[in-house]
Amino acid sequence: MAFSSLRLLCLLAAILGFTACAPRKTAVASGNREQVLYRGMGPEPADLDPQLATTANDHTVLSALFEGLVTEDPVDLHPVPGVAERWELSPDNLTYTFHLRADARWSDGHPVTARDFIASWRRVLTPSLAADNASMLYIVQGAEAFNKGRTTDFSQVGFSTPDERTVRITLEHPASYFLSLLQHWVWWPVPVFVIEKNGSVYNRGNHWTLPATFVGNGPFTLKEWRVGQRIEVEKSATYWDAARVHLNGIRFYPIEDINAEERAFRSGQLHITEALPVGKVDAYRHDHPELLRIDPYLGTYYYSINVNRPFLNEAKVRRALALAIDRSSIVENVLHGGQQPAGAFTPPNTAGYTSAAVLKTDIPEACRLLAEAGYPGGKGAPVIDLLLNTSDNHRLIAEAIQGMLKDNLGLDVRLLNMEGKSVLAARRSGDFQLLRSSWIGDYADPSSFLSVWTSDSGNNHTGWSNTTYDQLLYQAARTTDDVERLALFQKAEALLMADAPLIPIYYYTHVFLIQPSVKGWYPTLLDHHPYKQVWLE
Repeated sequence: MAFSSLRLLCLLAAILGFTACAPRKTAVASGNREQVLYRGMGPEPADLDPQLATTANDHTVLSALFEGLVTEDPVDLHPVPGVAERWELSPDNLTYTFHLRADARWSDGHPVTARDFIASWRRVLTPSLAADNASMLYIVQGAEAFNKGRTTDFSQVGFSTPDERTVRITLEHPASYFLSLLQHWVWWPVPVFVIEKNGSVYNRGNHWTLPATFVGNGPFTLKEWRVGQRIEVEKSATYWDAARVHLNGIRFYPIEDINAEERAFRSGQLHITEALPVGKVDAYRHDHPELLRIDPYLGTYYYSINVNRPFLNEAKVRRALALAIDRSSIVENVLHGGQQPAGAFTPPNTAGYTSAAVLKTDIPEACRLLAEAGYPGGKGAPVIDLLLNTSDNHRLIAEAIQGMLKDNLGLDVRLLNMEGKSVLAARRSGDFQLLRSSWIGDYADPSSFLSVWTSDSGNNHTGWSNTTYDQLLYQAARTTDDVERLALFQKAEALLMADAPLIPIYYYTHVFLIQPSVKGWYPTLLDHHPYKQVWLE
């Protein structure tokens, strides 16, 4: 028996944890009155510990709960004062001195001090924590040696605290993007004094981020976390800039089924979706353009290849896979959202850099390479498992690529679908052959992309390692001449494309739905939206 429209709405509301299901009393309407934002967020975070977070979805929640030395302008994301009210740079461009606000507070009322930052960074760099993003701190003098266990003397790392409200950071080399780098969550302070009360500070498995024990320093604090249902945050009374925070709260809904998310938006249960089913983009573009947003997004959608697996451990096989995919067809016939076919890893014109080395569709060459590797027409090749997280969009892309590899190379691909947390666990353990992946720039520079593939990167899950590549990135980081620096990046990306530990598929745009009542939600290249600048009408 079919449900009535009202009963279907009530059922959807119950699934998402809403109590009101009367058509005229939607979450969006009450949220507008009460200044509570309802946001879809895709997969649920595995943790709310910013030093263990690894995905853009984690940032969606964490940016409400924590704040670093600097924060982001809501329009163009340029660095603006955060916990640090001001800073100076030494004449040699190596030492930054940050002066903390006297009224910066943790959500439990304790002051945020210089020692909190230093203790947080020591935690990130302690080898036993195995923080995936620890390498982002290697720009600091001595940080890499401490993280790799070459020294146990943390005083040799370029952090110091002249007093309780002053943080000094000394870099290995000048970096014009350093202030933007500080906006990444791995640099944000954590309350070590709280963490140590709930278990080990320097090992995983500490549950200090549960609502009963959580302490943050952002514009909001954690109120509730119902796993699989919602994460609720409320305005923090102790935040230094609380008077300028418009929203009273935010409810994040981890909805991996993008069709369910779209239905929740359509029925007035969400202000913003994380994504939109590709099959509905044109309908919204035609019928409800006021609800559709297609924003620029500095990111690459790709498949990671585990180079330690038989068959995939041959560069000729990996290049054949990449050359046999018609990216233009995927963008034009599947996605419909203004994305660009990706022939390299770094998006074009990133801070003036565009890779000269690309993997274009070339089916004859793909067939030749596969035959040279010993698998003519796919004969003798094993079935390839492709792991992807739950999403109709990911599935449609994967099915298109599955067909291309079968038709063009005679290869069989088996699609393995898992929920987000299981995919993250498989990625971390290397338990995959092909893995649906994405990388969003942490800042607008080629190094944010190419540093992913160094041998010591915690975000390189493929097993690929190339000492020449590592050296090129090392040289580029220490080169102040822009022309020479970009030339080093060109050489590095050429090596990456030649060995092909990844299959680039497309460069992102962010395609989503947003209610007209949401204000202060500007199109930004990294899809960051400082919540304290957002309000509802």
